[in-house]
Amino acid sequence: MIWEALARVPALDEAQWRSAGALERWLVAARASVLPLTLGSALFGVALAWPDLHGVDAVLVALALLLAHATNNLLNDHVDHGTGLDVDNYFRAQYGTHPLAHGWLSARTHRAYILGTGTAALVLAVVVLIRSDWAALVPALAGAFFLLFYTWPLKRWALGEVSVWLVWGPLMVGGVVWTLTGSVDTHILLASSVFGIGPLLVIVAKHTDKIADDTARRVKTLPVLLGETRSRQLIVLLLGVQLVGVWFIGSWWFLLLLLALPSAWRLVAQVRAPRPDQAPTDDLAAAWPLWFTVGAFLYARNAGGLLVLAAFGEALSGA
Repeated sequence: MIWEALARVPALDEAQWRSAGALERWLVAARASVLPLTLGSALFGVALAWPDLHGVDAVLVALALLLAHATNNLLNDHVDHGTGLDVDNYFRAQYGTHPLAHGWLSARTHRAYILGTGTAALVLAVVVLIRSDWAALVPALAGAFFLLFYTWPLKRWALGEVSVWLVWGPLMVGGVVWTLTGSVDTHILLASSVFGIGPLLVIVAKHTDKIADDTARRVKTLPVLLGETRSRQLIVLLLGVQLVGVWFIGSWWFLLLLLALPSAWRLVAQVRAPRPDQAPTDDLAAAWPLWFTVGAFLYARNAGGLLVLAAFGEALSGA
C-alpha cells in the first residue's frame, strides 16, 4: 500500500484503512502522491544553486518543503471538512480516500497529524535558517502564509491558482536558491516562474474538473469565474507558455523538455474532447471523477523531472 499511496491518491475501503500501518495511513491522509511536484521544485532549485551549496543543506531544505506540502494537504482537508465543504459526497471524497469525510479518522487524530507534520517541517526550516543566511526567512514566511491561508480564503476568492504558481515557482525554487547561495538574480526568477507553470496547470485542471461542485458550494475558484470553455483554453495557453518559455532560461540541455511532448499532446487532446459523463473504462477510471487533472499531473510530473535533469546537466557540464 505504501507504493500505491505514493503513486496516486488511493480509493481504499474501510477494511483496507483499518489494516493499514501508521506510515501508510499518514501517506494516504497527507496525499503523498502529489509530493513529487514539491520534490521537483526543490531539486530544480538545488540544480540552479549548483555548485554553491552544501549537500546537507540541500537535503534538509527538500525534506522541509516536502513536510510543509504534506502539512498543507492535511490542513486543506481539515479546514474543508470542518467548514462543511467536504460533506455529502463532495468531489474530494470521490476520487480518493478522505479519512475525515469517510469517518475513519477523528478530528482530534487528524489535528495530531497536522501538528506532528507541521512541527517537523518547522524544526527542519529553523535548522536550515540557522545554517544559512537568515535573509532566507523572507521566502519562508511567505510560504508559511500561503500554507495557512490557501484553503481559506485564497482558494475561495479565485486566488488559489496564482498562489500555487507563486509557491511552487518563485517562492519555492527561488527560495531554495536563496537559502543555499544567499542570492537570487533575474535568471533564477525567470527559471522558477517557468517551472511553476507545471503545478499551476495541475490546480487549474483540478478546479476545472470541480466547476460544478464548487459552483454549487459557492467556492469561487478561477475556473468557476471563467467557465469551463475558457478554463480549457487557459490550460492550453499555460502549456504553450511553459514550452516556449523554457527556451529563454538555459542552454541546449533544456531541449530535454521535448520528451514531454507526448504527455503534453495527451493533455491537449483531453482538453479539446468532450468530458465523459461517467467513469471511463481505461487507465483514467481509477481517478474518476478527475479528468483534466490526470493529464495535467502526468505532464507536470514528466516536464518537472525533465527540467530538473536539464538544470543538473547544465550545471555539471558548465554550459
